[in-house]
Amino acid sequence: MQKLKNQELGRPDLIAYQQVKKLPVVLVLDNVRSALNIGSIFRTADAFRVEKILLCGITAQPPHKEIAKTALGATESVRWEYFADTLEALLALRQDGYRLYALEQVRHSISLEDFEPGGEKTAVVLGHEMDGVSQAAIDQCDACLEIRQEGTKHSLNVAVCAGIVCWELHKKLSPLHP
Repeated sequence: MQKLKNQELGRPDLIAYQQVKKLPVVLVLDNVRSALNIGSIFRTADAFRVEKILLCGITAQPPHKEIAKTALGATESVRWEYFADTLEALLALRQDGYRLYALEQVRHSISLEDFEPGGEKTAVVLGHEMDGVSQAAIDQCDACLEIRQEGTKHSLNVAVCAGIVCWELHKKLSPLHP
């Protein structure tokens, strides 16, 4: 096996990427405190052609040194908006026809592996590293998705969760996956 060089990967440049059809998925960051996590989420959103990211509340915004450190330029390719209040962001998404899902552990959650988004526009709310998604945001969502876990810890890092969610939605929504 021979490792591929970057130029052999066939990735689009920034202008071409901006023209590529995106997945009908928006990530909503509900008071995510770590700029390093935010940057990682930008990079993941770029990899899976997520439509955009909504940064809410205390969530840091580009330009920011720590976001740039892990985003590796993805803040230039992924559209983003800032909302002072997560509920305001969710209302805007609802008015634009999105179905809203929080990624959180609740009674009657839907296992991410069983979730079928269909063809609808989908927004996924990811929460604060310690407190998770706020109850007020959960109350505005159509349902909650949960990543099944079997270890001793009760949660995963928010950037890891974003990666898992983006991969699952990409598999289910991308025309590149049969």
